[in-house]
Amino acid sequence: MQTITVEELKAKLDSGEPINLVDVREPHERADFNIGGMHIPLGHIQTMQLDEIEHLKNEPVYMYCRSGNRSGQACLILETAGFSNLINVTGGMLAWQDRIKG
Repeated sequence: MQTITVEELKAKLDSGEPINLVDVREPHERADFNIGGMHIPLGHIQTMQLDEIEHLKNEPVYMYCRSGNRSGQACLILETAGFSNLINVTGGMLAWQDRIKG
């Protein structure tokens, strides 16, 4: 598993680079604040409900959550399911809200 800072991810998003972004938080957390991407709660990943992202096994997939912990767990689980290019957003949305302005 690789990692990326919120600043690096923001730069990628701002550049218009197409990226595969997955939010593993619960629906109520996503409703409060999110930066887009697919929504697949960690519980779905834990039970291998991966149909939405199965086609991304060899693509870069950026995983995020509230603090970076659950997305890190999701990366570890997905690695065992054959995903080869997972990137965890360190600090998650807490870091994003703290450090990204605008």
